[in-house]
Amino acid sequence: MAGKKYFDARKLIENREYDLDEALDLLPKVKVAKFDETVEISMLLGIDPKQSDQNVRGVVNLPAGTGKKVRVLVFAKGEKVKEAQEAGADYVGADDLAKQIEGGWLDFDVVIATPDSMDVVGKLGKILGPRGLMPNPKLGTVTNDVTKAVKDAKAGRVEFRADKFANIHAIAGKVSFRKEDLQKNISTLIDAVMRAKPQSAKGQYIKGCFISLTMSPSIKLNVSKMLKSLRV
Repeated sequence: MAGKKYFDARKLIENREYDLDEALDLLPKVKVAKFDETVEISMLLGIDPKQSDQNVRGVVNLPAGTGKKVRVLVFAKGEKVKEAQEAGADYVGADDLAKQIEGGWLDFDVVIATPDSMDVVGKLGKILGPRGLMPNPKLGTVTNDVTKAVKDAKAGRVEFRADKFANIHAIAGKVSFRKEDLQKNISTLIDAVMRAKPQSAKGQYIKGCFISLTMSPSIKLNVSKMLKSLRV
């Protein structure tokens, strides 16, 4: 019974802050689901999301990957169509894909577009935007270097963005990953978030950090020790 398993897992987590190392040792013990659960990191930032100069957003390539099969859609024209296909994109097209999306099709995880296809993509803003799928040149998803963009997305590219409550949620791998690989991924992710700190943000930047699995209760991390150990 899933409810009982969750309750039992919750009893294994003490009401205190954990060092990252011991939290990673605890994760497999609080695993609830039978499938290979995703490791997730949640952070509360000391920013004011209502201020335009305090938006926190970025992308990072996790060194050990995400463990997730990423379905990549590319809007392209001309010779870039073949380039995207050869790079491993799952779907490549232009107006044909736009019509499918307008019809409710959303079976993809990342959208990449060449600059000359943005006239097609722009019409899909109300559909892709709220789902965090709209291509953005600042995130490297509007580019002529289709090969790099597709391979980055497939290899473990993760986007992060602070929500209206100043929280960031991002994946860091799978519970089946080696502990060392999860440490590398989390270090890389936190480093990227630290680098994205707005200059106008004052006081403690990362105010809280939690690690969890898809179906498990969360474990609170000791932020100061974590940053010191990760040297970020």
